[in-house]
Amino acid sequence: MKDLRTSFLDHIKKGLKGKPLPLRVLFWDGHEYTFDEQPLVTMHLRSAKVLSRLLMGSALDVIGEGYVEGTIGLDGRYQDILAVAEGLGDVFPAKKPKGGIFRKHHATHSKSQDAEAVQYHYDVSNDFYKLWLDHNMVYSCGYFKTGTEDIDTAQEQKLDHVCRKLHLQPGEKLLDIGCGWGGLLTWAATHYGIQGVGVTLSEQQFAYAKEHIKREGLTDRVEIRLQDYRDIPERDYFDKVSSIGMFEHVGRAKLGEYFQVINRVLREGGWVMNHGITAGQQDDEDGHHSGSDFMDKYVFPDGEIPHLWRLVWEMAGQDLEVLDVENLRPHYAQTLIHWVQRLEARKAEAVAMIGDKRYRIWAIYMAGCAYAFWRNWSALHQVLAIKQTKEALTLRPWERRYQYQEDSFHRADPDWGDL
Repeated sequence: MKDLRTSFLDHIKKGLKGKPLPLRVLFWDGHEYTFDEQPLVTMHLRSAKVLSRLLMGSALDVIGEGYVEGTIGLDGRYQDILAVAEGLGDVFPAKKPKGGIFRKHHATHSKSQDAEAVQYHYDVSNDFYKLWLDHNMVYSCGYFKTGTEDIDTAQEQKLDHVCRKLHLQPGEKLLDIGCGWGGLLTWAATHYGIQGVGVTLSEQQFAYAKEHIKREGLTDRVEIRLQDYRDIPERDYFDKVSSIGMFEHVGRAKLGEYFQVINRVLREGGWVMNHGITAGQQDDEDGHHSGSDFMDKYVFPDGEIPHLWRLVWEMAGQDLEVLDVENLRPHYAQTLIHWVQRLEARKAEAVAMIGDKRYRIWAIYMAGCAYAFWRNWSALHQVLAIKQTKEALTLRPWERRYQYQEDSFHRADPDWGDL
């Protein structure tokens, strides 16, 4: 009868089917095994229990959890670690539970549950986010024109890209759902002359954004509320609505209600920009794929990522006519790489703030997400829509040229640097 270690190694060799795996494995008792003459990654397995869990499947979840909890050690660059984890994920894939697509529907996405989930992720501390975000404190995908910009430039370009797409005009009222630390509203008020309202469920973001708006001298033009988007009063109407990196927390079962609220607060002919992460493949919508358990446990409790088709379907169901769709998948890969590089550069300060374990969660989560966007496991779509009028004759541009200030064409893979 084979021992556990032999079963583990034989399973990998059989599953690889001759494909390379630049991995060296160090076992808890001093034994080691190398799958490649030039291994790029060393994995320390610190107990036999880890082998048992890997043999049960979902290698990405097991490796992620083991790394965070300290039962697995990983040496190597993030990009190599993640490539090896992908290879092991093919050998030990996630097993789809009974119930299939209903697995993630246990989340009710009540107001209290959503507030708790948001506060878990976003209320780590404002000082922690300051370590690695850009100077505008924008925690969402940047926008790159060449791929070589620094994160400050990329985020300013993203803020301006959103404002141009919404065709913001002086005096218009803009609602920003999930306003974060107030970066978009500050930019829109300063550069486009709008009147703005931002809502967030994060208490720390709320406090920071209010103080930031006050510092910028914009209190007469921008209001920040600690408020669920569903509680926006009936009397409030807006010319434009932005939702940047928020709808991932809504839940698929609540998407219709979410867009119904947006329709309610928009004036006839008003525009909405929904910017958010979407599933890379249609069958990823069930919420159970490699890495999903790790994300649900350590990063985004109750997060649900729909495919683009569902997003467009739900918008149309609430009389929001889609005008423009743009996939910024490579932009988010590059944004996350910048974040990890900046976090690693401030590691000592970050660990002092949040501890070793939580640091490992953030580092592997963001590096893993960069890899997921790079590999097309996830996407990022900006969807621009308009509230249909009774006459269905709402004026809109004939072409997209108004969104861009100059023509350019640059194409390259994300730059991982030394990560």
